[in-house]
Parts: sequence; structure tokens; C-alpha cells
Amino acid sequence: MKVGLSCIFQNPWDNLNDLDVYQHEVRMAEQAEALGYDSIWGVEHHFTGYTMCPDVTQWLSYVAGKTEKVELGTMAVILPWHDPVRVAEEISMLDNLSKGRVIAGFGRGLARVEFDTFGLNQSAAKETFAESAKMICEGLERGYCEIDGEHIKQSKAPLRPAPFKSFKGRSYAASMSPDSILMMAELGLGLLVIPHKPWEEVATDIAGYRELFNKVHGVNPPAPIAAGWTYCHEDEGVAKEMADKYIAGYWQTVIDHYEMNEDYFKNRKGYEYYGNMSDVINDVGRDAIADMFMDLQVWGTPEQCYEKVMKIQSHVGNDTFNAVFTYADMPFDAAEKSFHLFSKEVLPALKKVPSVETVAKAVA
Repeated sequence: MKVGLSCIFQNPWDNLNDLDVYQHEVRMAEQAEALGYDSIWGVEHHFTGYTMCPDVTQWLSYVAGKTEKVELGTMAVILPWHDPVRVAEEISMLDNLSKGRVIAGFGRGLARVEFDTFGLNQSAAKETFAESAKMICEGLERGYCEIDGEHIKQSKAPLRPAPFKSFKGRSYAASMSPDSILMMAELGLGLLVIPHKPWEEVATDIAGYRELFNKVHGVNPPAPIAAGWTYCHEDEGVAKEMADKYIAGYWQTVIDHYEMNEDYFKNRKGYEYYGNMSDVINDVGRDAIADMFMDLQVWGTPEQCYEKVMKIQSHVGNDTFNAVFTYADMPFDAAEKSFHLFSKEVLPALKKVPSVETVAKAVA
């Protein structure tokens, strides 16, 4: 199994200094390669302290210059917020700078504050994403972008620097709703799995995705990449206390940033799934949903963290696990201690886990 480090630059309640948040995440990332991590990731968000990385490729360009081998993952570039030709150029440029280390991950966006502040029609995001992703992925294969879509119209635009190797098998999309997961299958994109509902339900969604991917493209999809909010401590009681405070706290920031307990998703075309999720949150209560979210994550002693990652793999079939170590307003020293304990005790064990494909071949 490959293991990645995800840096999300969170300062949701402005209890920290943005510069300090950045310097902490930079310090973590600069240690990752030597500790044995296979990849470093960033996620795009704007305008609030929910997460503060408005340009993922810029962040990863910095990481590329500080490292030699780790893969560089965008989790994700939100396509409806961008000119898709520029996205293709930036990815190709980063891949040239890093000698082919990019994992290209895309998303369509969810938060009203980001769409409204950009002055964009969120109800068109699903279709805009699909056309943008199609053009970008085709462009990275053939060296130029071109499409005559309903929302995206682009005359032939050569990509320079030119892509020098295929992105097939290293192009992914963040997806939560069942209909979006099927759309990713049709587009030929791998899945970036963000834990948000019981793993048994995720497994059902992924089974449908795999079937459709194989039907459309004639091959199996790449193994999903799964993320997890992680806290590792020698003492189980301390780990639970920290998870209760900070992992559950992170989920509260999700509800606030995305307005998950409001009704506005019901009036946004393509976001009906999240309207239903809002009803569940309001019926069950924020605290109960936060407890559910916490149970999906990776926290506890090193042994427990390992077991929880393996539980995720048993449902998702992922060959990569991306750990998020810093979130909410967790003290930086606590995050670094968790990061180093996980790196010492859990990471080596996970890297010994054979890939899903290897196991399948052995069974066959």
C-alpha cells in the first residue's frame, strides 16, 4: 500500500495565524519523503479558513522543488472555478517540472460561498465539470485541448510544455454522491474517496462504479485513493480524547462551510443528494453525525490505526491511503507527534500490504 500526506491548511475559527498554519504544513511536507511517504497532496478552497490553499498546483510546485521522489497529488482542483485550458497547462507544467510525479485529481465544488463569491452559477457545475474534465483528460493525452460543448467551447489550444507521458491511471476525481461516482466512471477517472458515510454504503457505490467503468472503457479502473483524518497516540484514551475534540471538530467545520444543515442544496440542480443529506443532519443532529464521521476516521494507538486503515481497504479496495494529520485548531506540536508516531509505527506496516491487484491475481 502507498501512503500519502494531505496538507489542508485549516484555520476555521481564526484561532491561529495563517502564516503559522502555512509554516507548520510546510514543515510537515518537507519531512514526508525522508519518513517514507509516497505522495503529498493539497486541496483547493477559497475565501475562508475552512482550508486555505487557493492554488494547489502552486503548492505542489513548491513541494516538487523540495523533494525528489514523492508523487504530487491534487485533491482536488475544482474545475468549474477555472478556465480548463489553464488547468491542463498547469498540470502539464507541474509534471514537466517534477519529471512525471503528478497525480491529477479534480472536483466540481460544493460550497455556496465559493461559487457565489466567484460569481458562478452552481446549478451548472455538474455539466461544466464533465465537459472540462473530458477536455483536460483528452488534452493531456493528445497534447492539445479542444471541445465544442454546451458550456465549454474551446478552439484547438496546444499545451506547452507538452505532456510527455500518459495520465491514464493517474487521473482521479473527488466524488461523494452516487450519481457523481457513476459520472466519474463514464469519464474514465479514478476515485478520490473522502469518508462521509458508512463504508458499507461506499462499497456499494464503488461496485456500481467499477461495473460501469469496465463496461464503458473495457478495462478495470485504477484502485481508489482513500483519505482519512488521522490521530495516532500510544495511549488509546488520549487518542480518543483528541479525536473527540479535533476530528469531530473538523466535521463541524464541514457542516458550517458547506451549510449542510440548510435547505439551499434542494434548489441547486445536480446537488439533490446533498439536500437529502441536510435532512438527515437536521433529523439526527450535528453531534450524532459528527460521531459517525469520527468513527470512519483513523485514530487510536498505532495498532488501532493500522487496523482502521485495513478496514477502509476491505470496503474500498484502495491501494493508497492519504492521512490528514492537522485539522480544526489542533496544536501544532500535537499534530507533529501524531505524524511522527504514525510514520514510525504504522507507515512501515502499511507499506508491506500488497496491492489489491496483486492479491486478486494470487487468488485467481
